[in-house]
Amino acid sequence: MRKIIVFNIISLDGYHTGPNNEVSVMFPMMGGVFDTYNAELLRTADVHLVGRISFELFQSFWPKVAENPDSEEWTSEQRELSQAGRSVKAIVVSDTLSGNRPDIRIIRRADANAQIAELKRQPGKDILITGSRTLWNDLLAHDLVDEIHLMIGNVVLGEGVPVFVGKPPASLRLIDVRTWEHSDNVLLRYGVRRAGVETR
Repeated sequence: MRKIIVFNIISLDGYHTGPNNEVSVMFPMMGGVFDTYNAELLRTADVHLVGRISFELFQSFWPKVAENPDSEEWTSEQRELSQAGRSVKAIVVSDTLSGNRPDIRIIRRADANAQIAELKRQPGKDILITGSRTLWNDLLAHDLVDEIHLMIGNVVLGEGVPVFVGKPPASLRLIDVRTWEHSDNVLLRYGVRRAGVETR
């Protein structure tokens, strides 16, 4: 069965975004290692699953990198991430977006859990979720998330939108801890442990 892997960066005090869901406060803590690790995950995936807000945020930036990858405007990490995502199909969970493109599929929220569960049963590579806090918290509550990778930045926000919604009916087992030279970010990789099921 395919795995659903969640990757998010969070503040040291556990916030997903700042007040009013402001995502720009997270940018200073990202650094090149965020893009590098995201590219690493995309190489093991063939589906990028996102909610509407995250999808629109990504669409406002990444196509520009893909269209002109040699521009000096981009960092080497951004070029690497853009290339890694070229063969990965996007699935967007949204009730407001419409239309499909060859590389993008839209599913409605009411159908999301059933369709994503079916997608997991199909042969293929990993399913990666970045951002999309509302989406993956719902999938976690419905026993559909396999791993959560949290990159913890060195910023204390004091207030904002917390990374977890409520108390999910699952416990987490630490799989790996990673640091990078010249970065203050720490990656914590967790497996989702369910009753009677072991994670690796």
